Amino acid sequence: MSTRALEALDRILNRGGDADDVLQSVVTTLAEEPEIAWAGIAFLEKGKLSLGPTAGEADETRRVRVPVSFQGSNVGELWIDGEAEPAFLERVAVLISAYVLISWDTRGEPWEP
Repeated sequence: MSTRALEALDRILNRGGDADDVLQSVVTTLAEEPEIAWAGIAFLEKGKLSLGPTAGEADETRRVRVPVSFQGSNVGELWIDGEAEPAFLERVAVLISAYVLISWDTRGEPWEP
C-alpha cells in the first residue's frame, strides 16, 4: 500500500464523525489504490453478512476477506478485490472495528459481546 493511502486512512479515522461516512471514506480510499479494484465492508447481522459501503469495480475472482472484530466478537468483514499485504488489511480491520460496530444495527441499545 502506498504511503498516501496510509496517511489518508489515518486522517479519515482521526477526523472521526458519522460511522457510515467514515466507513465509506475508508473503502473509497482503499479502492483508489492501483492494486485494489474494489473495497467493501460487510456487517454481521443475525449470523449473516450484509454488504454495506462499497467503492470501485467489483472483481470477485480476486476477493480477499478479512474478519473485523470488536472486543473479541466478530462484527463484520473487510472485503477487497485485488492485492494488498495481509498485515495491512488486518490493521485496517482493527482500526475500523468500532465504526463497523456502530454502523451495525444495535437499535440504540448499548452493545454487549
